[in-house]
Amino acid sequence: MATKAFKQEKINHIKENLEKAKVAIVTNYKGLSVEEITKLRRLLQKEGADYTVTKNTLAKLAMKGTDFEVLSDVMKESTAIAFGFNDEVSAAKVLDKFIKDTKKCEIIAAALDGQLLNADQVKELAKTPSKEELYAKMLGCINSPATGIAGAVNAVMSSLVRALDAVAKQKA
Repeated sequence: MATKAFKQEKINHIKENLEKAKVAIVTNYKGLSVEEITKLRRLLQKEGADYTVTKNTLAKLAMKGTDFEVLSDVMKESTAIAFGFNDEVSAAKVLDKFIKDTKKCEIIAAALDGQLLNADQVKELAKTPSKEELYAKMLGCINSPATGIAGAVNAVMSSLVRALDAVAKQKA
C-alpha cells in the first residue's frame, strides 16, 4: 500500500509535468507489456515528451485548477498520460505511429489550450505538420520569388551571351 508521502510525490510529479506541458494525451495502456511502455516512453522522450502511468485519482488531484482539468472525466480504467513539452504535435505523432505499429493501446482524449479533444481529433492533430516542416514550407514560399527573379535575370544574361557569341562567329 502506497504511503501518503509517496502519493503526494506522484501528485507533485504530475503537476510539474502539467505546468511544462503544451498538450496532455490520455491513453488506455491495456495490453502493453512493461518493455513496450518503456519503448514508448523512450520514443516520446526523443521528441521532448514524457509518458506517465499513474492512478487516475492522483492524476485528477494534480489536474485540479489547471487547463488540463477537462481530462478528469475521461480518466477511467488503465490510463496513462503523454505530456508534450516542446510542441503540441510531436507527442500525438509518436503515439499515433506507436499504436499503428503495435495495435494494442488506444488514445482516449487530449487537452490542448484548455479544450478537450476526442480520439479522432488527436489523430488529426498527429497529421499536422511539425514546426520544422512548417518552417521549411514558409522558407520555401519566401525563397521562391527570389529564385524566380534570379532565374529570369540569368536567362536574359545567357541569351545575351549566346547572341553575342553568334554575332562573333558570324563576323569571323
